[in-house]
Amino acid sequence: MKMFVHRGQITKVVFGSGTRSRIPDEADALGCRRVLVLCTPGQVHQAAEIRDRLGAAAAGTFAEAAPHTPVEVTAKAVTHARTVGADAVLAVGGGSTIGLGKAIASRTGLPQLALPTTYAGSEMTPILGETEGHRKTTRRLPEILLKTVVYDIDLTLTVPAKTSVVSGINAMAHAVEALYAHDRDPVAFLLAGEALDSLTRSLPVIRWSPGDGEARADALYGAWLAATCLGTVGMALHHKVCHVLGGTFGLPHAETHAVVLPHVVAYNAPAAPEAVARIAQALSADDAASGLFDFAGRLGAPRALRDLGMPEAGIEQAAELVMRDCYWNPRPVNPTAARALLTRAWAGEPPGTSPGTEHRRTDPIIEPSTITGARHA
Repeated sequence: MKMFVHRGQITKVVFGSGTRSRIPDEADALGCRRVLVLCTPGQVHQAAEIRDRLGAAAAGTFAEAAPHTPVEVTAKAVTHARTVGADAVLAVGGGSTIGLGKAIASRTGLPQLALPTTYAGSEMTPILGETEGHRKTTRRLPEILLKTVVYDIDLTLTVPAKTSVVSGINAMAHAVEALYAHDRDPVAFLLAGEALDSLTRSLPVIRWSPGDGEARADALYGAWLAATCLGTVGMALHHKVCHVLGGTFGLPHAETHAVVLPHVVAYNAPAAPEAVARIAQALSADDAASGLFDFAGRLGAPRALRDLGMPEAGIEQAAELVMRDCYWNPRPVNPTAARALLTRAWAGEPPGTSPGTEHRRTDPIIEPSTITGARHA
């Protein structure tokens, strides 16, 4: 007999091509008259376009969003929002910018809108991750859910292929953990499976044809579904490891997810057979963990933490932090297991599919000719 609790979403979603033209109407529908546009230093031009579209409803731009949402940046942004009399914030960008919007909202109560440009997915979750003193902590705050998210496929067309790949694998991680979450439900399981199908279908096409509009739409759709899953169920070991590595060592968020995911799936496989079967199905692979590792390699995504700048000497510290306030996980985690997982991920070794079992490492990067028709597979 099935027993579950399902939490629905309250965020309005506008999805399509050219949808950023609707930003002024969406802000007006919320009664917002002084919208502060947020972005990173690298996305000031995109933010300027949206600010111009808002016209008199724009309160200006704050262009200092940073990875892992440092609290000192948030404090500066909150001061700026109050100075300009903002009555809402609009994040234009990926997880760093959307995270800043949530952090501002948690301190001011301002409503939020977002125009995502990556597949990070933070826009659909009530999760706020912040970094202070090289330590990243996360909280689930239902009151910071965004009011409106506008997905414009056109904005993803110019995102570099390699960036798109790791961002997409980050989205896959959200779906993967939804499959075996402690509070999973039938809706989340279905959405997660559909998200994985869309992302595994579209990312190989984007890797070699980044301007393919159909593949971009498919990937953004999958990222939205994966993010929706993350917003309705809890996180587990994978996200705990990535939060530790990002907050403590400053590793890039999406790339870290790409490296860690196969190793966590390998560890959890004995305790989550239904989940790993669904992952393997999406990858058309015999084994979920090996399939994820191979998938990342074929697309040129990083597969070693050392390649992201993590020192080998940091493995012990990371393992200790993973065990501190550890998230629920389908398979209990101990310090020895955490060290072993991090050691393999640091070295870029293939995931062990079971104790004592190895998987042959595959060659990186597939040839474009091998993905013909992949979008429709």
